[in-house]
Amino acid sequence: MMVKRQVVLFFLVALMSTFTLFAQSKKQKALEAKRQQVLKEMKQINALLFSNKKEEKSTLTLIEDLNYKVNVRQNLIRITNEQANLLTREINTNQNEISSLRTQLQELKDDYAAMVVKSYKSKSEQSKIMFLLSSNDFKQAYKRLQYIRQYTDYQKEQGEAIKTKTKELQELNKALSKQKADKQKLIEENRRAKRELEKELKDREVLMASIRTNMSKYATQIKKKKQEADRLDREIDRLIAEAIAASNKEAGKKSSTNKFVLTPEAKKLASNFESNKGKLGWPVSRGVIKGKFGRQRSLTDNSVTQNYKSIYIATDTNAEVKSVFNGEVSGVLIVKNGNPAVMIRHGNYLSVYMNLASIYVKKGDRITTGQAIGKVFTNKIKGETLLGFRIYKNDQVINPETWLAKY
Repeated sequence: MMVKRQVVLFFLVALMSTFTLFAQSKKQKALEAKRQQVLKEMKQINALLFSNKKEEKSTLTLIEDLNYKVNVRQNLIRITNEQANLLTREINTNQNEISSLRTQLQELKDDYAAMVVKSYKSKSEQSKIMFLLSSNDFKQAYKRLQYIRQYTDYQKEQGEAIKTKTKELQELNKALSKQKADKQKLIEENRRAKRELEKELKDREVLMASIRTNMSKYATQIKKKKQEADRLDREIDRLIAEAIAASNKEAGKKSSTNKFVLTPEAKKLASNFESNKGKLGWPVSRGVIKGKFGRQRSLTDNSVTQNYKSIYIATDTNAEVKSVFNGEVSGVLIVKNGNPAVMIRHGNYLSVYMNLASIYVKKGDRITTGQAIGKVFTNKIKGETLLGFRIYKNDQVINPETWLAKY
């Protein structure tokens, strides 16, 4: 019975170890998925922002591009470090498990050997018959017969347990070898990434030094850019207010409000749009989010921050812009000294596509998901093709990045 309890205990320990390894493996898979996503983003950055060496770019644009690349590279290094550290813990767990399994296997073999010797000494049929005939009564003879059968079954169980432990040990040894190879590969990749990062940081510092020598010139450019952005914000706010007022008037609502009054059809459209949060298709076929939503610190002056209502997607020259969802063109913005924008309404949600070179649609057009609505403008001076993209709920701007599907 003592040996049988040991077998049960061994299997319980093995089961607990399996759960631990499963949890670690699940986390490792999640980290690898993140790493592959960042590697894909890095590939897109190189293709969209750094592939054309002949293309002239402004110093500010070069710094923005390089800073974006540096941030992504640092994120890649962080994730790879997490993977390597997790692999170290998994390797240690497996090494401990292998040691434990070897001890358990040896104990099982010792018990099995002792059992075989004992069985050999009393293996003859005559011994078994004498064991049964020496019973005091039929009940005792029946119990002894049961014992013989149980003992035979237990011998088989011990043999199977040894086979199982041996196979488990072999599998763990294979897993350990693979984990060590994976860890070494990650370490090598991280070394290369760090070398690239050092080079990029040096390049960025050279560019920053050139800006510091003529800060007033770049401060003027940044100020002008902010004025254009503020002008566009005011135009979008005006257009949204007009769209809400017109919608509410049509619905027969007289009191002023900053929310759309929705028809049953519009309510259904809004619900469908909302249910697709995190799954909306991108407004361009290929792109990377170079400019983030919300408060961002200036690259040239750390004391200056700006609150961005858009995300800015770097894309290919002549890239077509696509609607992220079904809707109706609520308005086309033509801004003085700026590039046009298109606003599409999805119930009480609005998507806005800015910095367009050409527009294919007009106010009132019904739009389907993925329909081309125009082309992105390419700034020849800055050397970039950048789409501004926003999402509003009524008149409140929300972070559009959280609504787009993972690229």
